[in-house]
Amino acid sequence: MALNASPTSSIFKRKSAASPPPKTAASYLSALSAADARRLKAHAPTATPALSLSSSITSDSEDSVLHEKEAYASVAGLEMPLCPPTSEQVFTTVHSEFGHCAREEFRSVSEHTPGTVLKHVAREPPYYIVISTYISYLILICIGHIRDFLGKRFYPRAYRHLMPQDGYAPLNSDFDSFYTRRLKRRMDECFGQPVTGVAGRTIMLLDRYSPDYNATQIFTGTRTRALNISSYNYLGFGQATGGCADAVEESIRRYGVSSAGARLAGGASDLHGQAEALVARFVGQEDALISSMGFATNSAYIPALVNKGCLVISDELNHASIRFGVRLSGANVRMFPHNDMGALENLLREAISQGQPKTHRPWKKILLIVEGIYSMEGTFADLPRIMELKQKYKFYLWVDEAHSIGAVGPHGRGVADYFGIAPRDIDILMGTFTKSFGAAGGYVAGNKALIDRLRVRGYLGAYGESMAPPVLAQVVSSIASIMGVAPPPLTSGSGSTLRLVSTAPDLDAYTGPAPPALLPAWLPSLGAGAAGVTRVRRLAFNARYLHFALNKLGFITYGVPGSPIVPLLLFNPGKMIAFHRMMKAHATPIVVVVVSYPACSLMTTRVRLCVSGAHTKEDMDTVLRACDEIGDVLDLKHGLGKGERWGIDEVCARAVELAAMQTEA
Repeated sequence: MALNASPTSSIFKRKSAASPPPKTAASYLSALSAADARRLKAHAPTATPALSLSSSITSDSEDSVLHEKEAYASVAGLEMPLCPPTSEQVFTTVHSEFGHCAREEFRSVSEHTPGTVLKHVAREPPYYIVISTYISYLILICIGHIRDFLGKRFYPRAYRHLMPQDGYAPLNSDFDSFYTRRLKRRMDECFGQPVTGVAGRTIMLLDRYSPDYNATQIFTGTRTRALNISSYNYLGFGQATGGCADAVEESIRRYGVSSAGARLAGGASDLHGQAEALVARFVGQEDALISSMGFATNSAYIPALVNKGCLVISDELNHASIRFGVRLSGANVRMFPHNDMGALENLLREAISQGQPKTHRPWKKILLIVEGIYSMEGTFADLPRIMELKQKYKFYLWVDEAHSIGAVGPHGRGVADYFGIAPRDIDILMGTFTKSFGAAGGYVAGNKALIDRLRVRGYLGAYGESMAPPVLAQVVSSIASIMGVAPPPLTSGSGSTLRLVSTAPDLDAYTGPAPPALLPAWLPSLGAGAAGVTRVRRLAFNARYLHFALNKLGFITYGVPGSPIVPLLLFNPGKMIAFHRMMKAHATPIVVVVVSYPACSLMTTRVRLCVSGAHTKEDMDTVLRACDEIGDVLDLKHGLGKGERWGIDEVCARAVELAAMQTEA
């Protein structure tokens, strides 16, 4: 259960024989300038580069101008596929950023099957796991308080930041900082892993160690390329090469790197308008409003919709940005248990019948806020049942699709697409561009009257910085890659002139391709959307396969099949850093995100596996084999009885069968 970091970490096992990169700031800047000069001399811009997917070469891309290949040891399968492609297989992506996988059986359709149980029932661990976890926290808390008590008396200078100074109250409260100082810091290695390069299918870790129990971290000068199962790069658009990267590069030439102002103060451009029109078309709403930060989208626009005299009903597991926005609005808030539709209906009946507190006047408006996919649980909102309640009780609905837009649905259009619900039946659709689209920022979509009000009443319009043009280009190109672009057909008119035919078949359906009029004329050709749909289908297969496979191996997982977030329960605090280190020290290094309090309860410490369409079936096999080995060592397999479990070889061999399952067997 030891949580302190050891100076002799496993990272020293993979040191390269080559000389390490420069360690001082001066030498680093000098090497960087020299490398830039070499690149400019070698790649003089003689002509405009080709702006198409074909510009994505199959060789490895540079993660750093300092020749990273000399600073780390290569691991088989991470940079180049173990099985080389045949002459018929042509890949236009870099394998380390987006894995090469041409087999159609490793694809699934992301959609809800009517009649299947949506509600997740959490499995309980054995009693000895619960008791040992409580005892572990009790020991850590007792030792922490003893060390604080003795330290304040024998080492007062080390604790001066916690004690009053010259009549001033301490800025860092002793109670608030206790968990950080005495629990989190001892296992800080698994929370703040520094990286460099492209956060794609693989990622480059900066190796480090701590000689003083994580009070300081020392970089070794070496780097480790690891399989990335921790980023929100759900569709693999976080690439340094490809059509989206070409579009970003061209946008910098045309618009620069910043809009240099707020939307209502000279920071709006034609690219902003085109992006908003495309987002509205993509999510199936009348209009959309984009902002430069996803967290601020909730916290700034919720107060523009509700205020004193309004009621907000919120799922108990809603994101902190939603809670913050509701608190700023001044509206009354009531919470209901996560995805408990019976409790929600009872709450609605009580709220409508009783009205406002004290006066019992009717509420000005009632707004229900849920998330499409809950980031810590991997569960979907029960949208079909919510829509039934909406028709019955006439409340407004706000759906936060930060983790679901682009990641689920047959067309990648989010939870409405996943459940087959008309998106305009939902009043407000909110989402972010940070996850599936490999960009940054957020959006709010709804009817035009609503969006026009938010443009003026929302804080971000007047005070928030406008989204940068390169980020906008990434958003537009990635969405267009998923939607596909309808080619404008040409027909002969009178004489020798040609005229455009106004629409393509089924162009008015929101699941159809994007009209060329919504895209910038300089945007590179992104095809008919086949590549984007393939990413969605690859993500669906990987998510379903990993979810069912972990359950068959005996692990306790949260979430539902099809969610790109697969939480694997660890429970004991000592297992967090152990799991992180053992995954990183695996034959194929794997970087994972460990989640603990306050993001989840103390008892449900977990590792959150984030699946991507950039991963291949072999990558999922690698993760499963590593989890299987580590699960035996750390005693993590408490989900199924001994007779119901599958072996790891059987799981990998029956991957297609697992991904096709509808419910837990």
